[in-house]
Amino acid sequence: MATMFTPFNDFDRLAASILARPGLREMPMDLYRAGDEYILRADLPGIDPGSVDVDVDGQLLTIRAERKLPEVQDVQWITRERQSSSFVRQLNLGQGVDIQNIAATYDNGVLTVTIPVTAQAKPRKIQVVSGQGEQQALGQTQSGEEDRVIGEGELVNGSGSTQSTEG
Repeated sequence: MATMFTPFNDFDRLAASILARPGLREMPMDLYRAGDEYILRADLPGIDPGSVDVDVDGQLLTIRAERKLPEVQDVQWITRERQSSSFVRQLNLGQGVDIQNIAATYDNGVLTVTIPVTAQAKPRKIQVVSGQGEQQALGQTQSGEEDRVIGEGELVNGSGSTQSTEG
């Protein structure tokens, strides 16, 4: 299939090359929560693992990496699209993450950063107590007979005497 010439294709290419920040390249990433941790995966193909730097300053996570291409002497280039470049990405971690236990691995061109959630930020179950908790706490008397409420603010204990339940 033949492509049609349009002046806009050349204009788009020119604008992209002018507006691009020299040296800094895109670092595509995914971020998701899996249980009690966040997982960040960033594509850094062709990067020497020794040039990858992950650090935290306060709540700011910064990822830096650099690709350096070897110098090739005495060659005639036909095309050269790969470039030496730097990659930088910063994320505000917010509250609820354990910055002391962040871990990072680099494997097959993918940087994986594991960010644990603090115990305070983990979901937890809150026990709901019945509104009849005061009556249940009254329970049985020492003689084993049940207490029972006969009217608002009055209690008949197992021995038959009446007492007030209001404080």
